[in-house]
Formats: sequence, structure tokens, C-alpha cells
Amino acid sequence: MDNLANLMRSPENLIPMTTNSQANSPWRSPCPVNISLELVGDKWALLVLRDILFKGFKSFKEFSQSKERIATNILASRLKFLTEVGLLESEVSEKDARVIFYKPTSKGLDLIPVIVSLVLWVDKYEKHSVPKADIEWMKKNTQKFIAEIRAKFE
Repeated sequence: MDNLANLMRSPENLIPMTTNSQANSPWRSPCPVNISLELVGDKWALLVLRDILFKGFKSFKEFSQSKERIATNILASRLKFLTEVGLLESEVSEKDARVIFYKPTSKGLDLIPVIVSLVLWVDKYEKHSVPKADIEWMKKNTQKFIAEIRAKFE
């Protein structure tokens, strides 16, 4: 707890200086906020995760038909990246070797509460398309909602 108190008194600790041990790091800085943004900070990565976790999308074709109309080259890039960083895993369809199915890893499933928090935060400040009854249920049953989504993949 002392470390947290020190961090709160000294917010510059959130932006640590680069050290020699970080020279081989794939991240711009070792700051947890920076790393999380590098992993899922662009809108397409979060939308792909949303579509897998909440809409049950699995294939490139399904993702490409999402409302946001992601360009196919960007979609391919995001699916590859999310797989490389361990948020998704891919599997070739048994019926058609040209089709690849994606599913979240444990690391990807651990983002469910983050995405739910974003939905509830947006509900507080912005207009959106999720029915109010669904939002109210999500607020009252957050842990159950998260567990139900997670259970679909475990």
C-alpha cells in the first residue's frame, strides 16, 4: 500500500525513465498505461475484441461485415497483431482450410471487465445504441455478465 501511496503522491512514477534493461523491450516505455494502449489502444483492436467477446464473431468474413466497416487490410493486420501478442488464437476450419477461426485466449478474456467498464463509462456521458434495460441489467449484474461471457469460451 505504501507503493501505491508513493505513486499517488508522485504521478511522474507512471512515466518511468528508460533503462538499459528495456533496450530489448517491444514497448515504447514500461509504463502500464502505455503498454495497454500499445496492445489495444487503437479503435480497431477493441472493436475486434468486442465482436469476438460480445457478438460471437469468429471469422474474417464476420469481422469484415461489422457496422464500422473496417478495411480488410487493417482487419487482417489487427487479427495478426492480436494473435501475435497473445490476446487471440487462431484455428483453421476443419471444413474449409481457407477459413480461419479466432477465439480469445485467457489474456484476451481478462479484458472483458475492461470493455464492460468502457461501456458503462460511455453510458454515463454519451448517447449510444445499447438499450437502457440492457445497460441497467449490466450495471446490477456486472460480475454475472462478465462470467457468462467468459464461460462461452472456456
